Amino acid sequence: MYKANKYFLDNLRKIKEEGVTDLSGEVRPRYEDGTPAHTRYITFVHEEYDLAKGEFPIPNLRPVAAKSAIGEMLAFYQDQTNDLTVMKEKYNLGWWKDWQVDDTNTIGLRYGATVRRYDLMNKLLDTLNNDMFSRRKLMSLWQEQDFIDEPKGLKPCFYMTNWEVRVIEDDIYLDLHLTSRSSDYGVAGTINRLQYVALQMMVANHFGFKLGKFSIFTSNLHYYLRHEEQVEELLSRKPVDKQPYLKLNVPVKTNFYDIKVTDFELVDFECPYPQLKFELGV
Repeated sequence: MYKANKYFLDNLRKIKEEGVTDLSGEVRPRYEDGTPAHTRYITFVHEEYDLAKGEFPIPNLRPVAAKSAIGEMLAFYQDQTNDLTVMKEKYNLGWWKDWQVDDTNTIGLRYGATVRRYDLMNKLLDTLNNDMFSRRKLMSLWQEQDFIDEPKGLKPCFYMTNWEVRVIEDDIYLDLHLTSRSSDYGVAGTINRLQYVALQMMVANHFGFKLGKFSIFTSNLHYYLRHEEQVEELLSRKPVDKQPYLKLNVPVKTNFYDIKVTDFELVDFECPYPQLKFELGV
């Protein structure tokens, strides 16, 4: 069993068997019928993959919307937008509609709007270009001023990236560490990992770097209690033991802002199981 499937099954099993619930208190999310959306969760979970060795964080226990996942990264870090129309019409992203802020047709001053407001993407590229060994190569979507200026809107779940480079002989490897305060693991865990690997690939290609390590730390890893049936189904599935990987079909050193969703290809992904439906806590 390759690493991504092992992580996925082990983490789901650990949540089920060792996790605690938030039933004793009030929670923010609600299901569509207004019922509080409680979770079972574990804390402080770390995963690490060596992309240079082909260890991509892509389990194959359920189908994955790879193009939409990558489109979200482009909406946030290329277009630097929070506009729901752009997300839907340009990238076919419909899942953010439930988090629309009032009648603004946006998700508030969050994600892409934050990237634009603080010029986060360009500052990262500039630092990698001019001060490659700086230990300050990070982007944080957790900006308190944004929450003051726009109180409404979902606060970022995956909120910070730390970037490192390693020079080995004549090759420069780009590593990425992703930090998450909260992850609805069964629903979006695979999507979140795949899309940030895609972002890592885009930045690496921009400079002609090789892919290095990808790691992720999650403070609260959970599934909603109404998802217990789906979790049981996932745990019963036998993964295909064939490591899928993401491929970027552009020339080396293609400008970050010129890369498109269609330039990515998900290779060797085999999932014999149907998609699952999950009732979202919003």
